Amino acid sequence: MEYEAKSIEDLKAVAGEFLRLFGQREAKSTATVIGLSGNLGTGKTSFTKYVAELLGITEVITSPTFILEKIYDIPEGSTLGSRFTKLIHIDAYRLEGGDEMAPLGWEAILGEPHNLVFLEWPEQVVSALPQDIDTILFEYVSESVRKITMKEYGKK
Repeated sequence: MEYEAKSIEDLKAVAGEFLRLFGQREAKSTATVIGLSGNLGTGKTSFTKYVAELLGITEVITSPTFILEKIYDIPEGSTLGSRFTKLIHIDAYRLEGGDEMAPLGWEAILGEPHNLVFLEWPEQVVSALPQDIDTILFEYVSESVRKITMKEYGKK
């Protein structure tokens, strides 16, 4: 599915659509990993911020570029709150391979079905990714326009 975001309101609407579509999918027996790909400044962290807001997370969402990982509790009763208890936001921009995910407790994160993981720069850690990762591609169209393409695992 492809969307065009020309404003913050548009990006929030895309985040809402993501949650709506995602809520229709069956639960998994492992963590759900969503790869967020795109150049710097294309909206990956902003998208995560709006998804978190819609999930009822009240903490300030910022890029985990320098600390690599931030973990947020998803309030019970919120959208997808019965399915997921944690939103884990990882920025792999500075990593140089999948083995560098180990210190984050990556295997334990993947083993927990109540984890919703947003992974920025998944192409940096391909060898550590589960086979069923979904990807959202953020592309710069112009200063005020971003193209957002959601690719569900196994679909072109």
